[in-house]
Amino acid sequence: MPYLIGTDEAGYAPNLGPLVISATVWWVDEAHWQTDLYRHLRAIVCKTAPRRGTRSPKLAIADSKQLYNTSVGIAALERGVLAALSLVDRCPADWLDVWQLLDPRAADGLHALPWHVNYDLRLPLAADAEELVKLVSRTRRGLERAGVRLVSIRSRAVFPDEFNRGSLEHGNKSELLSRTTLALLGESLELCAGEPVLVVCDKHGGRNQYGRLLQMQFPDDLIQVRGEGMAESIYHFGPEHARVDVRFRMGGESFLPTALASMTSKYLRELAMRSFNDFWCGRVPDLAPTAGYPGDARRFMNAIEGARQQLGIADAVLWRDR
Repeated sequence: MPYLIGTDEAGYAPNLGPLVISATVWWVDEAHWQTDLYRHLRAIVCKTAPRRGTRSPKLAIADSKQLYNTSVGIAALERGVLAALSLVDRCPADWLDVWQLLDPRAADGLHALPWHVNYDLRLPLAADAEELVKLVSRTRRGLERAGVRLVSIRSRAVFPDEFNRGSLEHGNKSELLSRTTLALLGESLELCAGEPVLVVCDKHGGRNQYGRLLQMQFPDDLIQVRGEGMAESIYHFGPEHARVDVRFRMGGESFLPTALASMTSKYLRELAMRSFNDFWCGRVPDLAPTAGYPGDARRFMNAIEGARQQLGIADAVLWRDR
């Protein structure tokens, strides 16, 4: 049966914190492979968060920017990501557990960063745990009726030191983003059992050409370029019975699997920044937290300079150069 894969990132622009890339893999009954998942799953999925103080019987899956900002809080974003993880495996109990579920490689290396060592935070932060259990049960039944299954959610976090080394090695951060995304795609395709796959990746900045990168990632296949442009770049590879159709699309979050990847990346990055801010705000009086974006990131770095030097923490571990 056919599969759908979506990929997206969070944290490409900031100077502080990780770049997080995620991929979600869905199995779809062959009769509905070409159907828009939002339309097919409209009984259980929607694109808008419940109004504050209300509960919705539907699972909100959308571009993370539509579900989360500092004024509305993290509840709707968290509700969607934790529900999705529950459908695949289990609902994570705490901060470290969610890293182990989404990016075990990063989880094993968190001890290398002082602000992540022994960090403890129970989950969910803002979503209603009891309501989440009911939502997962309703969504699971609805997916079964619709002939759809969420197979996997995987993430790849690139912290500043690795980000700087990778950007230098590859010449720019755009190349790093694309190579890391395609490596994650390669891992995700291993779950698709030799069946046809449609992949939608949110476009990587202004890049229109991905053929070279796909050929490097999948050297045993001939990458066929079907079209390259501002709106969408399309590639095919693999045998006819297991054709992989890869599309890099502007506004890729309109594709439900890509929207969930966007949400997952944002949620994991926000958890990373919460640990980061708790560490530094606990050491520098009256320090305001940061989201890590240019401008405010420099304000934050200037404020922690004394504490950073006392702790002997190198700039490269903190600051992304590009």
